[in-house]
Amino acid sequence: MIDKNTLQENDIVICKVTKVEGTTVFLEIENPQGPIQGSMIFSEVSPGRIRNIREYVVPNKRIVCKILRISGTHIELSLRRVTGKEREETLERDKKEKTIRLILKPVLENKTSETLNKISKEYELADFLDEVRENPKLIDKFVTPTQSKKLQKIFSEKREKDKEIKKTIIVNSFSESGLYDIQKVLETKEPNLEIQYKGSSKFSIKIKAKDFKTANHNLEEVLKEMKEKAKKLNVQLEIK
Repeated sequence: MIDKNTLQENDIVICKVTKVEGTTVFLEIENPQGPIQGSMIFSEVSPGRIRNIREYVVPNKRIVCKILRISGTHIELSLRRVTGKEREETLERDKKEKTIRLILKPVLENKTSETLNKISKEYELADFLDEVRENPKLIDKFVTPTQSKKLQKIFSEKREKDKEIKKTIIVNSFSESGLYDIQKVLETKEPNLEIQYKGSSKFSIKIKAKDFKTANHNLEEVLKEMKEKAKKLNVQLEIK
């Protein structure tokens, strides 16, 4: 949950476009305690020339932005400086925060916000959701025994499926031991990795983990190892 007093430059936040006026986009940073106003100039929407601003921002559209500057009560934002990885992780965390609210509300009713505030003092809500799914008894300290019993059952039933990330690589070798060298490059000890040959030297690499951040990190480590082996064996490896 966002607290206006803790916002800092370079924070990644979810915003709603309120209006586009002149060369400025006006936004509201999403916040359970009430939206926080911000703005963005066109040059921060996308690099290069923008032919149609409506391809990027229209009123009521939710976008992920980076805070560039905070000057008093004025917050300047950027869309183009957010990486794909940052956008994916931010939306995933937002989804988890909404999920935990939806789980708690039918049981806690008007105590939901109060309980979420208690939890957020000890955990990031998205992280708490991951942990309580694995250990439902964690909810004990924040609710009554009767409420805990109900919620433990819900958390146990709603364990989330693993997240999946895919990449395509092209691997070539023109040496006599080319096939063997390619096999050595593709060998990995990562248990959650799946590699499929797609033809024309293309391979699909798929990895699963409990969340996108972990999956992305594990995949990067695998690709780093593959690139190092490819260099030693004089194998061409291109990541698409």
